[in-house]
Amino acid sequence: MGVLWAVPGVNGTVGISMARKGEKYSWNIFRTGLAWQFFAIWSIYYKMAIASIWPNEPEATRERAGRRLKGQRKMGEGIGEKIRAELWELQDEGYRDFHARLIPTVPPETIIGVRTPQVRKLAKKWAKDPQIGEFLAQLPHTYYDENNVHAFVVEQFRDYGECLEQTERFLPYIDNWATCDMMAPKVFARHTEELLEPVRRWIASADTYTVRFGVGMLMRFYLDEAFRPQYPEWVAGIVSEEYYINMMRAWYFATALAKQYETIVPFLEKKRLDAWTHNKAIQKACESNRVTAERKLYLRGLKV
Repeated sequence: MGVLWAVPGVNGTVGISMARKGEKYSWNIFRTGLAWQFFAIWSIYYKMAIASIWPNEPEATRERAGRRLKGQRKMGEGIGEKIRAELWELQDEGYRDFHARLIPTVPPETIIGVRTPQVRKLAKKWAKDPQIGEFLAQLPHTYYDENNVHAFVVEQFRDYGECLEQTERFLPYIDNWATCDMMAPKVFARHTEELLEPVRRWIASADTYTVRFGVGMLMRFYLDEAFRPQYPEWVAGIVSEEYYINMMRAWYFATALAKQYETIVPFLEKKRLDAWTHNKAIQKACESNRVTAERKLYLRGLKV
């Protein structure tokens, strides 16, 4: 067995030294005043170095040495690279292929394929890291799964102002319904009055997923104690040809029918919605277990 390590020399020399069976060898790889450059090329040469230094050692020995060198190299990586590496380790190719069909707005090659519970667990761990702000600033991300980590990290912020700021920074980079819908900051539930102003801005946005997120917040936080009759008016007033906006509007009215039926059913009786959203809202309400059979029968009669 031998030991491999980096040796800083005089005048900025950086070399590799190896001790084996009482002997010492050393090589100067390059000279530089910036030692960090050594680590930048280490990833290219470490396998060659291991194989040439220990040609007769068992493969397992060289593999263990390789893992040690990789570990040393990884110490210099940023938090974004570390999160991405963990996502690749959790990849499920079958899930990736299945999920890619559900989010057609996302290029398949940008989907790693990590199941949502694992993404959530990963985000919970990294949210505690002091460098998490560095990851949140790295927008746009390369992979769909990174966006999901980002969403789950943001929703863990406990300070309302900070959470709102991070949410607004992230919204323009969301490019699919799944990432949009999974982000539900818990702190927003305690600040429903303050949240109304950004919600109004979001639903007036020209960006598809910002609008969808705003309607989603109205559905999530404003259909129970915080409900006011003007909120469904806001959603009914959205005029769009975008499928992912109108699907969320239909979902909103279907959920509202389960929670605020008497206030919401006139929107259907008076045909306040476009035909597609109107019929989709009825369909989704009839699929819900929270709407009675009697009301479902009546709603089906309102289809256009």
